[in-house]
Amino acid sequence: MMKNERRNRPKTPYSQGKSAHSGTPGEGWLWGRHAVLAAIANPRRKQLRLVVTRNAERELPEDLKHETADPAAIDRLLPPGAVHQGFALQTEEPVSEPLRSVVDPTHGLVLVLDQVTDPHNAGAILRSAAAFGVRAVVMQDRKSPPLLGAVAKAAVGAAETVPVIRVTNIADSVLEMREAGRFAVGLAGEADGDLHDIVAKHGGPGLVIVMGSEDKGLRPRVAESCDILARIPMTAKAESLNVSVAAAVAMYEAHRARITKASA
Repeated sequence: MMKNERRNRPKTPYSQGKSAHSGTPGEGWLWGRHAVLAAIANPRRKQLRLVVTRNAERELPEDLKHETADPAAIDRLLPPGAVHQGFALQTEEPVSEPLRSVVDPTHGLVLVLDQVTDPHNAGAILRSAAAFGVRAVVMQDRKSPPLLGAVAKAAVGAAETVPVIRVTNIADSVLEMREAGRFAVGLAGEADGDLHDIVAKHGGPGLVIVMGSEDKGLRPRVAESCDILARIPMTAKAESLNVSVAAAVAMYEAHRARITKASA
């Protein structure tokens, strides 16, 4: 259920042509109107260089330091094919919150991504996380894309509003949250339990949803670290869902269960 067809997309937006990263780890470019305007409004984002067209300049806050350039000049700063809409920002990735800031089960829904590497999927997941009130998204500090480039573009501003917590070990982090009183549900196509039923029973502010990678799903130790595994029931016409779609379904179920319990 977590498997994802690649559709001939490169594994990262940095594998061809100019890189979205500079030489400094955690530093690179954002592009697109929504991504850049959200980033400059985020005090946790360090702005290094803002380049906009004359038309885009009108949407900036007064007295904000920036450079003006024509669209072709901005094109040359960014990876091939980057749709910038006249906005480009060189920036650093926001500093991650510590995991301990969200382990308390009263702090709200947490989504864990186990080696989700496609930046378009990660960005789409952040956008859904903002829509469904997720407290934070937990990602591995390695093998997951930075909050730059295509991630921020796909997130449409949500990369600035949903905290992303970087951890060294996903399985240990899930266990740490469980020890604090949270309940962890891992999504797996082979699971017997129905996601709707499990979330209806265990959903609440202490819920943790764990999603596996695009191609292999949950790694065995990560699956074992969860309280229970669940599947999204589907017809036989589709073998699996894209990980960002599956994550959106799971977050919606959790959001709906939380609203239902709050109004009961």
